[in-house]
Amino acid sequence: MNAPRREARDRVESARGADAPSLEARLIIDLGAIAANWRALDALSAPEVETAAVVKADAYGLGIAEVAPVLARAGARSFFVALPGEGIALRRTLEGTGAADAPIYILGGYFEGDSAAFADASLRPVLNSIEQGAAWFETGPGGPAALQLDSGMNRLGVEPSDLARLGPLPGGVELVMSHLACADVSGHPMNAQQRTGFAELTAGLLATLPAGRAAPVLILAATGGTLLGAPFHFGMTRPGIGLFGGQPFGEATPVIRLEAPIIQVRDVAGGEAVGYGAAFRARGPRRIATISTGYADGLIRAAGGRASAALAGRMLPYAGRVSMDLVTLDVTHCPEAVAGAMVELIGPAVPLDTLADAAGTIGYEMLTSLGARYRRRYLPA
Repeated sequence: MNAPRREARDRVESARGADAPSLEARLIIDLGAIAANWRALDALSAPEVETAAVVKADAYGLGIAEVAPVLARAGARSFFVALPGEGIALRRTLEGTGAADAPIYILGGYFEGDSAAFADASLRPVLNSIEQGAAWFETGPGGPAALQLDSGMNRLGVEPSDLARLGPLPGGVELVMSHLACADVSGHPMNAQQRTGFAELTAGLLATLPAGRAAPVLILAATGGTLLGAPFHFGMTRPGIGLFGGQPFGEATPVIRLEAPIIQVRDVAGGEAVGYGAAFRARGPRRIATISTGYADGLIRAAGGRASAALAGRMLPYAGRVSMDLVTLDVTHCPEAVAGAMVELIGPAVPLDTLADAAGTIGYEMLTSLGARYRRRYLPA
């Protein structure tokens, strides 16, 4: 864990105390909501279909040390991260839980320079090429692994034309997977195309298995694929963003609330400008509040002039550009906007994906961009 993340964790305990005025914005993370979202997604597939959990990028920015044990207690028994270092941190986090020996899959695959990490933490690579497979099984640590097939996304995975080079499926491959490119759009024709292609590719692989060998688990669906229904579930699903309250899981329980304090409120006359570039110019007398957060904290700069915050049931438009540490809001019609008041940036009135839309991005980027300066409060599961 890097130093800023470690410092953020050090502030967790103080955030559980009295809510004394502070310059620090605060990020409230509902661990119970994460567990509820995992259970809700698990319930969408048949009992024999395993529901794993994707916790890459520090559990989508919310803290793997706090999130992973909650998911393990909820019932998750397999986990996915992107990099070996994340896998090592996750293995340490799972110690003392019922999932201490859970399979941890590394989505980026395997390179020889990471062999010690894979061996020390019992990690499993998602092999994305014939060359990675050879490096793992022939000269590397070997052991259980997953094999990724390219079913049409053209990002990672063994291409269908290369499968002949693979030969019989290696004995250590316990999971065969692919990834949907357009699962967040339920009616997109590529979903059915990829599902059919994956079924055909895996049928050919399974036909090479010797008699008596157990077939590997098949997995195609992340959050969006899980929502597409049973034909996409195969033997395992692997939700990620849906666990943390993001689209496309519209029925998710909200997980985070992001709040920032008002530092100062001022009156601005008609014609006066606010912020960098004079991007906001008052058309008449306005009250402007400056809050303590900015793009250094993951509040994406493009949200300036497009997004709104909330206070006391009123929406407060961003007035001008988001700067590194500060955001200015138009609070003309909000008498509750005074120095020290906490303004909601993400929460019941401003859902995660609403803010993401205003910033021209997606909930994934908003979550994983959340900075280390927030005072974090974890609500217990």
